[in-house]
Amino acid sequence: MQTSPFLGELIGTTVLLLLGNGVVANVVLKQTKGESAGWIVITAGWAFAVTMGVFVAKAFGSVDAHLNPAVTVAFAIATNDFSHVIPYITAQLIGGFLGALLVWLHYYPHWAATPDPWDKLACFATGPAIRNKGANFLSEALATMVLILGLAGISSKNLGELAIGVGPYLVGILVWSIGLSLGGTTGYAINPARDLSPRLAYTLLPIPGKGSSDWAYSWIPVLGPLVGAGIGGLLIRLFTL
Repeated sequence: MQTSPFLGELIGTTVLLLLGNGVVANVVLKQTKGESAGWIVITAGWAFAVTMGVFVAKAFGSVDAHLNPAVTVAFAIATNDFSHVIPYITAQLIGGFLGALLVWLHYYPHWAATPDPWDKLACFATGPAIRNKGANFLSEALATMVLILGLAGISSKNLGELAIGVGPYLVGILVWSIGLSLGGTTGYAINPARDLSPRLAYTLLPIPGKGSSDWAYSWIPVLGPLVGAGIGGLLIRLFTL
């Protein structure tokens, strides 16, 4: 099989979710080596997951390595080129589900050892620290707008060849910064494929003692990032960073 942008987005997003939700599971689930390691470990793990996801996506054929429907939508708006929207987002959603499935398999004995169903859900999908739909939506939109503007800065011509060599590392730093500064309110989904597909996986998988998938909240980590991405894309288009 040849590499392709679709395959790159799919495999890259799979790795992103395996490592990203994997670090959450390592910290949250009972009787792991990383149990209760804390927020710094989670944000660092997600940052490294993004970096590795970008490298893998590029290796398997996606030069763009978006790994995120919000990023795809933002740059479609910024460039007025929507040709990648459907194939990229389809691949990302499939990859998100596969990554969540692998997390479930990797931590298989720990689901039964973890009594709290909300801790189990947290290994798949995000949830708010304080449930306030307006504030939660704003949090996701703002954090995603920062993501898009940061990505535009990293890919800016002003950085020249620097961004080519260290771009994936800079993206990881960007995501780490967002997690540390803005992630404490909602868990910073900033990526519909990071939340929607794993939430579906949680709903379908035979996880012992699991509870609600909290679908009533699920629209916020999907629409919030898309709105923030849309604003970011418009800003890029207007000011050409």
